[in-house]
Amino acid sequence: MHPVEDHEKIAFLLSFHCFPWDMEKALEFALFRTFAVPSISRLLAATGEFTNRTRKRYDDTELILYEILEHGKDSQRGRAAIERMNAMHGRFKIPNQDYLYVLSTFIFEPIRWMDSWGWRPFTAMEKEAIFVNYRELAKSMGIREVPTTLESFESFNLEYEREHLTFHPSNRLLGQKTLDLLLGFYLPEWLFVPGRYLAFCLMDVPLRKAMGFPDPPKSLQLLVKVALKTRAFILSVLPERKLPRLGTQRKRDTYPEGYEITQLGTFKSGR
Repeated sequence: MHPVEDHEKIAFLLSFHCFPWDMEKALEFALFRTFAVPSISRLLAATGEFTNRTRKRYDDTELILYEILEHGKDSQRGRAAIERMNAMHGRFKIPNQDYLYVLSTFIFEPIRWMDSWGWRPFTAMEKEAIFVNYRELAKSMGIREVPTTLESFESFNLEYEREHLTFHPSNRLLGQKTLDLLLGFYLPEWLFVPGRYLAFCLMDVPLRKAMGFPDPPKSLQLLVKVALKTRAFILSVLPERKLPRLGTQRKRDTYPEGYEITQLGTFKSGR
């Protein structure tokens, strides 16, 4: 396949056939990186949506992205999801640089996650296809000045983080709310404290510092590394998944009877 002509098909296969769990986790940690930018976290905290309706806000973010990845940007559902996303963002004055940074995390966090924890890293062709996929999405979102190469976009990503990843109370507020939501998918509430430290092991030092999260013990970091490397080895020798694990098909408490795209990203006022 060709990374430009087939970028949507490649993104679909990576997300739902080859690495469904890894891609989901990588995008969750991409979310934390956006929370580590005060200009972004202050805006999200001010809406009250990520703090008062954390599960809906999380589900809506995932479902809008999955609708686009699963059906394609030019499909009826893909266009409807992009329209809903643009309507959400259009309520606020968001700097173009912040849009670019959030977009960059969707590209580089999966790449970095797979380098560290995947059963194999992405190939050069796959990385390029992911870049093209989000570059094309940026056009539909009206994002300007998107870097023209993967390398230049990564340089932007790293420079932006050096300048903007810094602690603010809203970073920690959003991070704690979202982390507890994610832990609740796997653990009872009485195990949240040790669960948080497991999650901290998967965050680099600049991210933990900007979020106001503590450094986990070195021994725990080593244990998590061994566990994930063991998982990766086991997956590398297992047969390939035959059917996709679609993100839109999973049951969600927010929408027990299913959902309409027009419901996603709505605020308390219904807009």
